[in-house]
Amino acid sequence: MSDASDTDTHDPAHNDTVLVVDFGAQYAQLIARRVRELNVYSEIVPHRITAAELAAKKPAAIILSGGPKSVHVEGAPLLDPAIYELGVPILGICYGVQLIAQQLPGGVVGRGMRGEYGRAKLTITDTASQLLVGQPAEQDVWMSHFDAVTTPPDGFIATASSPDAPVAVMENAERNIWGVQYHPEVVHTANGMEVLRRFVIDLAGCRPTWTMSSIIDDQVALIRAKVGSERVICGLSGGVDSAVAAALVHKAIGSQLTCVYVDIGLMRKGESDQVTETFRRNMNIELIHVDAGDRFFERLAGVTEPEAKRKTIGELFVRVFEENVGGLTDATFLVQGTLYPDVIESGGSDGTAAVIKSHHNVGGLPDDMTLQLIEPLRSLFKDEVRRLGTELGLPDEITWRQPFPGPGLGVRIIGEVTPARVAVLQEADAIVREEIRKAGLERSIWQAFAVLADIRSVGVMGDERTYENPIIIRAVTSDDAMTADWARLPYDLLETMSSRIINEVDGINRVVYDITSKPPGTIEWE
Repeated sequence: MSDASDTDTHDPAHNDTVLVVDFGAQYAQLIARRVRELNVYSEIVPHRITAAELAAKKPAAIILSGGPKSVHVEGAPLLDPAIYELGVPILGICYGVQLIAQQLPGGVVGRGMRGEYGRAKLTITDTASQLLVGQPAEQDVWMSHFDAVTTPPDGFIATASSPDAPVAVMENAERNIWGVQYHPEVVHTANGMEVLRRFVIDLAGCRPTWTMSSIIDDQVALIRAKVGSERVICGLSGGVDSAVAAALVHKAIGSQLTCVYVDIGLMRKGESDQVTETFRRNMNIELIHVDAGDRFFERLAGVTEPEAKRKTIGELFVRVFEENVGGLTDATFLVQGTLYPDVIESGGSDGTAAVIKSHHNVGGLPDDMTLQLIEPLRSLFKDEVRRLGTELGLPDEITWRQPFPGPGLGVRIIGEVTPARVAVLQEADAIVREEIRKAGLERSIWQAFAVLADIRSVGVMGDERTYENPIIIRAVTSDDAMTADWARLPYDLLETMSSRIINEVDGINRVVYDITSKPPGTIEWE
């Protein structure tokens, strides 16, 4: 397989990089996205990274994220102290600022303080502040801390405070190190983006050159250099990611690309017809349509464990590709729509993060796959992929499709996957999506779909006792799938979906609504 760096969206020759050091929770992902909103490339790295490893990435700036632990507890994550001596501008946020105070001489982090959670009033105490220049003397910020810095390290000045954080902001302009106790990355902090902009653009001197057009230009050059005159296959899943990846690669190499759409028998109702028609009409790309549903059902017989299902589907998916390249005997590359959240959730780019679940286009590929991978979206979040698709000229019907997992409905059927169970779920899912569309909620809902549970419950239909399956409706709001909140759908909408599913879908006698956010749950059920 090709090395990930060969197909990374980021080209360091043209863009400055901000490294976000991850100390836990979901803070790092949000910080990275906010930096990218400033048109500066950002990348998440683990806190175990050494100074040498970090320096090798040649960052223009470093941001230390917040985290759930106290700097005083045993086993609290630390930073290689040599990183402070690299001369790279550093901004510590929440846990990050406490760690700076803990690790540098003279700094003190108070124990057992009252703490602050939620909205707090920040007061600028030193007008010499370089980080807060031009900001109101008093402002609302979002706090989430128990410990707090009480004495800044030697050479630092305290420039702002809050009722329970005496050193809410500290700065050492000579060493290019700054720190804030609050969370500038959240929308509840009034001037949060201005703090990030001030640090990234003004103090660290990063160039705001990382735009959708620059991504396209850089990636086109990288793909052309890697592929040369060889043939390339793109696996179309019907989702946004593979569509944008296909459009990007097609822009780079044109007719050298052939798309293969493998119908695994686990697509949404009417989706296969829509996919083949859309891509042939809108993108004018050579498309091979393979109907392999029976083979997938045969391989999935008796398989119930979620990871086993993902691995089974992923391996057969690639095997079908290899069997259906036809006359493309010189094809050596496979394009996939792997995204940055996929990489993070599957263990991170360095494999050190906890694996939440393997992704169909990350961890589900066989070791002996003969095609090399090209993953042009590997550094992007979902909202960035949509914007990239629009920049490439793809129609809204493609770029605004709801995210759909690579294993399809196979991970929305709890237990064994059979043709009969898929048919039931397809009908229920179609009703959910149709009613969401009718209610005008397509753009505000990240995903809305149905799940078929592997349980049965007693019901009464037509004065007769039933013992059938329930359908679980899942609808969430999100920006990038790293975190998600359950959607507060109107009761009358839920009532309509429930009534239609029970009346129109055979074998269903109960409908429930999933009100779990991510974390602690995942968006998909498997």
